[in-house]
Amino acid sequence: MSRLRPCLRAIFVPAAAALLIPGGPAVADPAADRSPFLGEWELDLTRMPNSYGPPPKRVTYSFEDLGADRWRTRIDIIAPDGSVRHIAMEYRRDGRMVQAMGDTTDGDSGALSSAAPNVLVLSIAKDKALASVRVYAVSADGKEMTESAAAVDGEGAPFVRNFHFRRIR
Repeated sequence: MSRLRPCLRAIFVPAAAALLIPGGPAVADPAADRSPFLGEWELDLTRMPNSYGPPPKRVTYSFEDLGADRWRTRIDIIAPDGSVRHIAMEYRRDGRMVQAMGDTTDGDSGALSSAAPNVLVLSIAKDKALASVRVYAVSADGKEMTESAAAVDGEGAPFVRNFHFRRIR
């Protein structure tokens, strides 16, 4: 192979290496670049943690790609009395703080980072103090998202609760 011209070597060597990888050469797949989070999710009320208290009527999350490496997450919570809380954040998944929009009962700012393609970590602050940390993970089949919510109770004891969502779009 040392007898190949440099320009042919630049083409031939990477192509030959790709053929040696199990499964053959890599083919660009636009769907492979799409995050498993994008779309809409609904809380599975039948799997609520016992320690949560009265469940809401409905909770939906929506993750939207805004382009230029920016996302928007919208959360709609319908309480048992029918009142609705709307929360939204626009962010880059780079761990930097952004302000929350809408209802700020649980937090007024957050920072998100993507630990893996199917994992998001959200740190929520309220009045410049840590309110909670949420870890979101999408199942391998892309049909379920689990939210692990970590915080401390009124007596200062730490806890983690898991919430399960199913994809609706």
